[in-house]
Amino acid sequence: MFFIQLFVMSVFHSCLGENGLLRVYYPGNIIIGGLFPIHLKTNRTDTSGPLFCQDYDIQMFLRSQVMIYAIRELNLPNITIGYDIYDTCGDVGLALRATLQLLKNQSDPQSCLVPADAQSKLPEPKTKVVIGERTSEASIAVARLVALSSVAQISYGSTSEVLSRKYKFPTFLRTVPSDEYQTRGMVELVKTFYWQTVIIVGSDDEYGKYGSDSLVKTFSKTNICIEFVHILSADFNINGAKTQTELTELLEKIKNSSAEAIILFTKEINVEIILKEAIKHKFNRTWIASDTWSSSPKIFAIPDIQLAGQVFGFIFKQIEVPGFKDYVMSIFNGTQKNAFVEYYLTQHPLCSNQSEEVKVNNCSLNYQLESNQCLGTSFLANCIDKEESYNIYLAVQVIGEGLRHFDGDPSLGYDIVYWNMSEFNKGVQIQTIGEYLPNGKITKGSAYNCAKTCDPGQELTERKICCKVCVSCADGTFSPGNGKSFITNIDKVQLYRQKLIVCTSAAHSDSNCFNKTDEFLLWTDPFSVILSSLAVVGIITTVVFAVLFAVYFKTPIVKAVGGYLCFLELFSLVAGFCLTFTFIGKPTEKIHCVGVPLFGVSFTVCISCILANLLQILVAFNFNLNVGSWVKKLNKPLLVVTIVSGIQLALSVSWLIVNPPIPKEMPGKETILQQCETQSLEYFIAMLAYNAFLGFICLVFAFKGKQLPDLYKNASLITISMLLFVVIWIIFLPIYLTLTGKYKPAVQSAAILTSCFSVLGCHLAPKCYIMLFRKELNHESAITEYIRKHYERKGISVVYDPHWSWRVDISLRHSARPTAHT
Repeated sequence: MFFIQLFVMSVFHSCLGENGLLRVYYPGNIIIGGLFPIHLKTNRTDTSGPLFCQDYDIQMFLRSQVMIYAIRELNLPNITIGYDIYDTCGDVGLALRATLQLLKNQSDPQSCLVPADAQSKLPEPKTKVVIGERTSEASIAVARLVALSSVAQISYGSTSEVLSRKYKFPTFLRTVPSDEYQTRGMVELVKTFYWQTVIIVGSDDEYGKYGSDSLVKTFSKTNICIEFVHILSADFNINGAKTQTELTELLEKIKNSSAEAIILFTKEINVEIILKEAIKHKFNRTWIASDTWSSSPKIFAIPDIQLAGQVFGFIFKQIEVPGFKDYVMSIFNGTQKNAFVEYYLTQHPLCSNQSEEVKVNNCSLNYQLESNQCLGTSFLANCIDKEESYNIYLAVQVIGEGLRHFDGDPSLGYDIVYWNMSEFNKGVQIQTIGEYLPNGKITKGSAYNCAKTCDPGQELTERKICCKVCVSCADGTFSPGNGKSFITNIDKVQLYRQKLIVCTSAAHSDSNCFNKTDEFLLWTDPFSVILSSLAVVGIITTVVFAVLFAVYFKTPIVKAVGGYLCFLELFSLVAGFCLTFTFIGKPTEKIHCVGVPLFGVSFTVCISCILANLLQILVAFNFNLNVGSWVKKLNKPLLVVTIVSGIQLALSVSWLIVNPPIPKEMPGKETILQQCETQSLEYFIAMLAYNAFLGFICLVFAFKGKQLPDLYKNASLITISMLLFVVIWIIFLPIYLTLTGKYKPAVQSAAILTSCFSVLGCHLAPKCYIMLFRKELNHESAITEYIRKHYERKGISVVYDPHWSWRVDISLRHSARPTAHT
């Protein structure tokens, strides 16, 4: 066992000199070459000096082991498959050096140096297929070289569209889709999320340049705007002074841009430099990752990565390599070891006991591990990816099948991922949120829109190249709080039922923006409290009056105000008082907005009862036989009330059916006024005019009745109440038509209360006073005595007729006149 390890280490050391390469070799009838950037970069700069590999990557180490595992799994009769795998350190020059080693005649497997006559004709190599490189830049260089010897090359990670050109790269194949499919998928993702403008950042290499060009070409066929395209310099990854200058300029452009998504289509090392700087400035933008870094543990292990913003990305379809995890768990026993495994142990030896193991499940932490930090096999198992590893496994399987039925540009589709950084203590959780299918469709994606970039109280203004940017609202404007990306002046808006954000003129800053509030007559408003209290007093008073009229129903005073009609009059007054409450609170169509039409009907009933009562008085004391005949025909109280009220009822019902009042939102500078809008002024004025006409008729009849012998002063009191009613509504109408604001319904309510109290106080209250405190007047004898004295003062004799409640025979003292009866 010791000699075996010594042999392996001798091979390893012979290939890792000052200019050597880390290599693992296994002999066979057919050799499959492998190119893997187990170290991600070198120390290469513009100045000369020794070249060293840096940034050992555990996942790339595992991917190299996938190739070895897949080759061992091949069962080909009478053929032994060997392998020759190199660590290219992410460097194109070293990748070419390794390729030359693979193409030479491998009679001396211990030799790692390119022969001096490498430019001469190469002999037939044992290496028939090369698996690699990972990056498009390296693969393009390798593809030109292996084509000289007609050696097939199968890449597991190179996606550049240029590699699809068979006339340039006739022996190149790959197990991943071309960037042509990926760029189409990115455009579809942007369309799915309803983004309107993007930034494209590429790099001056075969991967980033061709990918950026493909994106620009595909976006040009849509309505999506590219704000700018930035191509990183070829030496951007060196991260020197020149890189810092370029990085500062790039981030300043991004900071001042209005782009909703930034597409980083470049190598992982470039992305790391950009995002680290973006984190320092807390950019909090939306990034779209290409396949090189969509699931990169090194990127999402960057401290405070959540400060850069949200990340969406495209990864190859994830499929687990069957049996590989078990292989990894046994990789360190004597039969499985190889040079790459031995080198791994120099970096991270196995822990002697479980207490020393790093208790992590996230492979991203391998970039934070100290050198010589011991690790267990379980950590390695957690680092196995399901993307490139399977592509490598597939490449070996294709070789085993003799390259039959294999297309040079497979399109298996992509998984669309989102970096969930909501639980910081658990690190970045990569979640699959959809997939891009080979037919060009995206499934399962959820939509985002432009408005999410604007805070409440901000508007979108066209100040940038592509789309609007967020600025504070101007005075008197609002921005909707529902995610819409528009701003509308309050005088022109078609309002929806939603909360709005308003800005005041004080510097137009966010601190001066607030939610618009609904404005209406609140129940707690002092005006509402006063109106409600008066309405309650009116209702109670009316009920008390009704009780008194019921108790004294058979007395002359009740008969003098219309008998049973007084109860209908009282009921209409109660309805009027109750309708006061419909003008308070947030208006609704079925309750609040029917208040005015219903009051028109209720008060018409009240006036019609008074009118019928006046007709009774006029008929009783009219001595003109010609006039008396037609007046007596009208002395049918129930018919008068029905006809007069029916007209108003028909008018109000037609109003409510044809064009009823409806709730309306009136936008103000800082509030939304809620009120009932009288859509038809014609109906409203007709209702008031009809009641005013009835009031005027009652006023005329009451004025005429003042000359009659009326003990209870009915005519005089009705004159006062009708006069108040007419005056109130004459004053109310112009105020109502010109007044705006939440107290407009209060004016209506006040007019209704005043009208009801004028009737209650002037017409009915004196009758109740007589019932309670002047009972001596509530007798027929008092009435007949009052009438007798009234006519005697005028020289007219009066005869009492007991057949009626009271009946008089009137004649002139000096001349004969016909007798009149009531």
